Amino acid sequence: MTPDLDLRPDPSDLSADEARDQARTLQSELRRHSHLYYVEARPQISDEAYDELFRRLQALEEEWPELATPDSPTRRVGTEPQDAFENRDHLAPMLSLDSTQEPDEVRRFDERVRKALGEDRDPTYLLEPKLDGASIELVYEDGVFVRAVTRGNGRTGEDVTANLRTIPSLPLRLRTETRAAPAVVAFRGEVMMYISAFEAFNARLAEEGREPYASPRNSAAGSIRQLDPSVTASRELDVLVFDVLHVEGASFASDTDGLEAIRQWGLKVPERVETATDPEEILAYHAGFEVERDELDYEIDGVVVKLDDLAVRQEMGSTAHHPRWALAYKFEPRKEVTRIERIGIQVGRTGVLTPVAFLRPVVVGGVTISRASLHNREELVRKDIREGDRVRIQRAGDVIPQVVEVVEQEADREDPYRMPTHCPACGTEVYEEGPRTICPNRFGCPAQLKGRVQHYGSRSALDIEGLGEETAALLVDRDLVTRLAELYTLTPDDLIHLEGFAEMSATALVQAVQDTRTPELERFLVALGIPEVGVTVARDLARHFGSLGALREASAEALAEVHGVGPIMSEKITAFLGEKRNAVAIDAILEQGVVPTEQEPVDTSDAVEEAGVAVFTGALPVSRTEAQDLWESVGGRATSSVSGNTDFVVAGENAGSKLEKAQELGVPVLDWDDFVAEVESRGGSVLEEG
Repeated sequence: MTPDLDLRPDPSDLSADEARDQARTLQSELRRHSHLYYVEARPQISDEAYDELFRRLQALEEEWPELATPDSPTRRVGTEPQDAFENRDHLAPMLSLDSTQEPDEVRRFDERVRKALGEDRDPTYLLEPKLDGASIELVYEDGVFVRAVTRGNGRTGEDVTANLRTIPSLPLRLRTETRAAPAVVAFRGEVMMYISAFEAFNARLAEEGREPYASPRNSAAGSIRQLDPSVTASRELDVLVFDVLHVEGASFASDTDGLEAIRQWGLKVPERVETATDPEEILAYHAGFEVERDELDYEIDGVVVKLDDLAVRQEMGSTAHHPRWALAYKFEPRKEVTRIERIGIQVGRTGVLTPVAFLRPVVVGGVTISRASLHNREELVRKDIREGDRVRIQRAGDVIPQVVEVVEQEADREDPYRMPTHCPACGTEVYEEGPRTICPNRFGCPAQLKGRVQHYGSRSALDIEGLGEETAALLVDRDLVTRLAELYTLTPDDLIHLEGFAEMSATALVQAVQDTRTPELERFLVALGIPEVGVTVARDLARHFGSLGALREASAEALAEVHGVGPIMSEKITAFLGEKRNAVAIDAILEQGVVPTEQEPVDTSDAVEEAGVAVFTGALPVSRTEAQDLWESVGGRATSSVSGNTDFVVAGENAGSKLEKAQELGVPVLDWDDFVAEVESRGGSVLEEG
């Protein structure tokens, strides 16, 4: 219970020593009661009593500011808004997991682990729910919380420390009653918004006339990336920790030992973590969660299977994408039946016109779905989807809504949907390229301009902090930016009256834009959104030609000599740069005083491949050619057959012999969502067709 404290005297009447002693006692007690309430769910005092202690500590720290330590419970209420997030390297890579929905693949995983262990040893696996939240790295030094970094690309993320401090279940100081704190320790965890809290949060947004979040995961990810920590503090978030990424001053023989240390240090761990020794126990664990999945108050999309022995993990190692000693055994996508009320068109950043099904709202796995991508013209025809049809909907990867099939065809069906001949956003005549329908008005189409403004400021492009999706749409909708070059004419006075802006944030965004007037050439090429040009190709183009002028004057034949480009990509790049409207838009940016850096040209024709070899099989959301082009745009190479030199296979629905060959050879298998994540981690941008 809480020690007796005389809270009656005014804090200013205490001596410095008395204030220090009382503050230390209050900090300790508040940490203890916070742990009992948020982690162990067994409070010992009332909310009113807790608030009284909290207010007393605040008063002491206001009177004696030196008492406000970094790990004080008062730090949870939020600090001053930040101008930007700083990028930070992780202490250890935060890799993705190889995944499957097939029981036989779980058995093959077990076989590979047993082979690594040797005939005289049997494996022990640690099993845990695969939480569907926002991944986070949490760093403690000498037991004090010092840093929180988003997963980012797995090696570098954004420092969101101020926001994580506001989450009550995250200890700002590790508990050391039963285990000493190491000098440095980094944990991997998941920031969660529970389904009940998510529904209440979305209801509040609806009452305020604001756009609701699509899922608890999106809500959690958005909440920890608020520039104002008080916004994060106002949302009900939790942090569950399940892995020791890095430790100095301690060691563990097994994952089980590490998890027990996490518990003892006072962090909250996932429920129902168990061990197994064979595939059948893994399958039973998976089945148990799948049966109860809809009764849980949090989102999971499967279970995680990890070899418990850390020494053998080290021997098995990892690929560039995932550890060989772990597997995500995912659930089948949730499916429901509803009706298509109408089919409309969404125009993406790249000009692709994507048919979209507007659905009679249906709840799929706790999320209300009212629209789903129909991908492209050929997909519409293949599935014969029409307005008024009753269709089966699934959340692919428990996130992206998809129309799986028509479940019944009525006698008086509507006529087949026809793609428009002109862009619905700008009226420009469209053209067809393979299965896609495209608006060529790349920089003049308002729908494309929103995406292009956002992409221009994205992390892999010019990295303009504050220029996200909502801001880009707002600038275009209010006619503040009618072409990309007008970003450089914005003033704080233009922005200060817009929703979400104040004087500091308006000034910060304008300054962030102005700071990009001398960008690296490769970043500028990415920012322009040139077809097929991701980070790797942009780097090679910049090195090969040295200047923007030389690249713009280059022929398709000269481009084809650049490593990783080839004749098809070179034609698309030169067509983009040579198109009059695009050239005018680029010139307008340069006329604003934007001068990309130049360098001495370097011959890249013999450059070494970096991104790896991929094979595509089965029905994917885009055509095989588009998928291959996408991988090549970030420096990869695609082949048609699986071999020992294949780095991974991307498998869609109805994958056949190539998938089987990959499984036989132990080649990693990615689903479409994993592949998209891999492309984006290398700075690529997926065409917006779904």
